[in-house]
Amino acid sequence: MTAPIPKNEKKRLEVLWQYEVLDSVPEEVFDDLTELAASICESPIAMITLVDEERQWFKSKFGTTIAETSRDVSFCAHAILHDGLFIVPDASKDSRFATNPLVASNPKIRFYAGAPLITPDGYALGTLCVIDKIPHTLREDQKRALTILSRHVITQLELRHRSRELARVKQEHEKMSRSLDSFRAELARVQAVLAKHKKKSSPRPKAKAVTRKPARR
Repeated sequence: MTAPIPKNEKKRLEVLWQYEVLDSVPEEVFDDLTELAASICESPIAMITLVDEERQWFKSKFGTTIAETSRDVSFCAHAILHDGLFIVPDASKDSRFATNPLVASNPKIRFYAGAPLITPDGYALGTLCVIDKIPHTLREDQKRALTILSRHVITQLELRHRSRELARVKQEHEKMSRSLDSFRAELARVQAVLAKHKKKSSPRPKAKAVTRKPARR
């Protein structure tokens, strides 16, 4: 079953693109959070996923080499419709996922738990999720930990976004400073040329007539 499209999908995608994180290189801070989620939730696979128009792309992954999947088979596309944890104890017995190719064939997903990555403005960009091939669920402490870690993921995405914005502002400021320096240099050159031209074109002062005194006899 393909997940319904969120009502705020257009704006959600705009916000996602503003973070400029899709298809970016791996980053240690995100990989650490993914590995921690897998360890705490005792699951062999964990991922930080971002759901765009047609796919779910993995910013970070632990226990798998898959970089992305299509959105129509995505568990996370369902998870972003919820404010809290989205848990599927046994996907093979869930009518929404029983025929999903990720369940019916490799990697034969059974357990899924995803905490939506919700921005300060309330847009769900993707999830921090854990996956297992064995049906089970999470303890209360694990549920809380996964939720807390998802908030840390958003915090890091915010820091990353603001850092890039500051770098862009700094770059623009430096560009403007160079342009201003260039303008000042050009202005000084023009002023020097004008001053030289003015000096050449100025009329020379007339020589004073010399009055000779009559010779004494």
